[in-house]
Amino acid sequence: MTEFFIANLAPIIFASLIVFLLLGFPVAFSLAANGIIFGLIGMELGLFQPTFFQALPERIFGGVMMNDTLMAIPFFTFMGLILERSGMAEDLLETIGQLFGPIRGGLAYAVVLVGAMLAATTGVVAASVISMGLISLPIMLRFGYDRRLASGVIAASGTLAQIIPPSLVLIIIADQLGKSVGDMYKGAFVPGFVLTGLYLAFVMGMTIFFPKSAPALPPEARKFREASGRTGAISLLVMTFISVGASVAWAMMQPAEKPTDELIVVAMSLGMGIAFALAVANRVLKLGLFSKMAEKVTFVLIPPLALIFLVLGTIFIGIATPTEGGAMGATGALIMAVGRRRLSWSLLKQAMDSTAKLTTFVVFILVGARCFSLTFYGVDGHKWVEHLLSDLPGGQVGFLIVVNALIFFLAFFLDFFELCFIVVPLLGPVADKLGIDLIWFGVLLAINMQTSFMHPPFGFALFYLRSVAPTEPYKDHHTGKLTDPVTTGQIYWGAIPFVVIQIIMVGLVIAFPQLVGRDAQLTNAQMEQQGQAIDIQKMLNEDSAADAAREAVKDAGKAGAGGAALPSAPQDDGDALTKAIRDANKQK
Repeated sequence: MTEFFIANLAPIIFASLIVFLLLGFPVAFSLAANGIIFGLIGMELGLFQPTFFQALPERIFGGVMMNDTLMAIPFFTFMGLILERSGMAEDLLETIGQLFGPIRGGLAYAVVLVGAMLAATTGVVAASVISMGLISLPIMLRFGYDRRLASGVIAASGTLAQIIPPSLVLIIIADQLGKSVGDMYKGAFVPGFVLTGLYLAFVMGMTIFFPKSAPALPPEARKFREASGRTGAISLLVMTFISVGASVAWAMMQPAEKPTDELIVVAMSLGMGIAFALAVANRVLKLGLFSKMAEKVTFVLIPPLALIFLVLGTIFIGIATPTEGGAMGATGALIMAVGRRRLSWSLLKQAMDSTAKLTTFVVFILVGARCFSLTFYGVDGHKWVEHLLSDLPGGQVGFLIVVNALIFFLAFFLDFFELCFIVVPLLGPVADKLGIDLIWFGVLLAINMQTSFMHPPFGFALFYLRSVAPTEPYKDHHTGKLTDPVTTGQIYWGAIPFVVIQIIMVGLVIAFPQLVGRDAQLTNAQMEQQGQAIDIQKMLNEDSAADAAREAVKDAGKAGAGGAALPSAPQDDGDALTKAIRDANKQK
């Protein structure tokens, strides 16, 4: 029995952790308790020395407390909370809702687009879902939107904060995989907006096949009107054309060797600056060249977009680290709140309290994960996982199918923090051994982990929406009509199509890894940076042949007598790895 226990201690530890989590124990304490208890058991069984836990302080202080990457989490969280509580979400939803209001599904389009913008500025799912639920849901119900569509769009758009930078989950995945946060942000940028496009396409499909599910705003609800009665949309198009044209013209004048990411960031920043300058000049000088809608859209959209490019742009082009970018974003959020005249001591205190709670939550989980991983790795648990997953049929494809199915299933019960700290460290080494690019793999996992917020009945985004959605019939304060509540079943049914879309996005990233800007599989080309590919098997064969030749010469020397000429030993040129590296350097 003892031999069986020792041989299977790794799966026993992992199963014990799952049981603790399913029983409802806090994640941080479940991880730490399993690590310490099974570490002590390992000492009793003779697997560990009594000094085993002396490595724990270094793992905690060196791996957690002194980790500069994790400093980005409180900065981005604080930035998002300040922006969310200073009224930015309300202004964005009102303005974009009016902009798209005249078309069917206009409010749903506005919710998806604002969700993407909030994701790129806040990075906090709860803030996005609750804000849009409080502001948009009553309006969508007032104008006859299908309750399932309305609740599904709001919950799904809020979860875009999981994949669109500066996402907190991307920071944690990058840390757990040992990769650059900036590279992870670059990789997630395009998939995040492709997913946004899929949400918009779904809404469009609903408006085509079920037009009554998402009606257009009635004329009396449209606020932006000129004296002539027009909406002013043409004026907005003219301003957009001028700013985009100036950006494209500037980009075409730049030298061909200019980095593409730097070119895009600077060109778009220039275009936004021109649009903002035109709107300011039109209002201050009273030129009357642009409509009220053009001015409103510019003044509402440009500041958060400028903040996005300040934060992400400086990270992408290498000017700032993610931590420095987060600090700039937090400062920019405070400046925007002051500019809106909405910064108060109460708002600041709430944001700091929430930031401190979330940061403490993450650090405690990390400390528990360090305790758990020390024991789990000590009993060769990583080798158990590696053998379990690397021997799957189908190679890389089989591994990706099983891993994504596992993440999708575990997301029913675990949130993304738990998945990041428990599952990702076990999967990363196996993916690396199979030759899978870890940046691509991290983005794929982040997309899959979005479903943890949308799974009925445990999705946190659904709980957030349930907390602000009406549970009883209420009287609309604008129309005076009695409005039916939103049931929990309607919220769950509304989430299912968007979970399917997220699964489709996982398939698209696997089928088209170029969406991440990287190849899914590491090839020999990535090993040729030194001038040639290094064939490990060939080097081992060369070493064996050289050893055999030297042994043959020694044997011949012992047997050779009478001054016979002996074969010369091959020159010992070092091992094959050293030789390959030296030859590669000669070819540079």
